[in-house]
Amino acid sequence: MSRGIEAKDKLEHIFLLQEHFDSELVRQRGLADISLEEWVQKEVLAILVELGELLEEVNYKWWKNPKPINREALKEEVVDILHFLISLCLKAGIGAEELYEGYLAKNAENFRRQRGESTKEGYKI
Repeated sequence: MSRGIEAKDKLEHIFLLQEHFDSELVRQRGLADISLEEWVQKEVLAILVELGELLEEVNYKWWKNPKPINREALKEEVVDILHFLISLCLKAGIGAEELYEGYLAKNAENFRRQRGESTKEGYKI
């Protein structure tokens, strides 16, 4: 495990590493007085910026000649997005288990929607 931080699974490990990083960042940069509202705004803005950087890697500009996709650069941008997403979860008090459970519930609902079994309208094929 990285930096002596141990976890039962990979998602928990990611959360622990991000929590450690965020704690250091807050301490070193003097960010302890930032409100939850402001943190959420900052994390969402950072995710939006990283999403834009991800778009730059996949030839979204139809008015330019396409370039070969650099998988490593693509991966780096996705990882950056994950960093900010996990940081956002931590700031909002959402842990690895709660995120996982939320994902499972939403995934099951998404399948119900695609099968036309959901009470949510507009998905039945």
